[in-house]
Amino acid sequence: MATTVQGIEGLREKVGQHLGYSEWLEITQDRVNLFADATGDHQWIHVDPERAKAGPFGGPIAHGYLTLSLGPVLMPQILTVEGVTMAVNYGCGKVRFPSPVPVGSKLRLGAELIELEDVGGGWAQVTMRFTYEVEGAAKPSCVAEVIFRYLG
Repeated sequence: MATTVQGIEGLREKVGQHLGYSEWLEITQDRVNLFADATGDHQWIHVDPERAKAGPFGGPIAHGYLTLSLGPVLMPQILTVEGVTMAVNYGCGKVRFPSPVPVGSKLRLGAELIELEDVGGGWAQVTMRFTYEVEGAAKPSCVAEVIFRYLG
């Protein structure tokens, strides 16, 4: 169940806090193939399960950017912001992919609100640390500083 906050002040109260985790999402070969088609990245470690079995990961893996792109799917399960006019994705700071996401694995997102700054005109810039984890994996699959702007 997502935490709901009221406006920019509600976000401000969450700075420095871990916000929670999403549900687990199974990463299917169909999802990986659709992402490959959307981006034109058809590298065999993603889209050729037979060849990938003999590769460095023992099977096909999700694209790193597919993992990162699941934020809009998973984040609403963690946090809902009410009382703002709009929110936009402003970009990313540091992004790393420490371990693979095997096709067939389950992935979840953990989020921490690490910074909020007023940027003028009623806007607040919020930086969150997104940590994507594969169920049972020793290391996270992706750690990213994701930046949003909220208009009060």
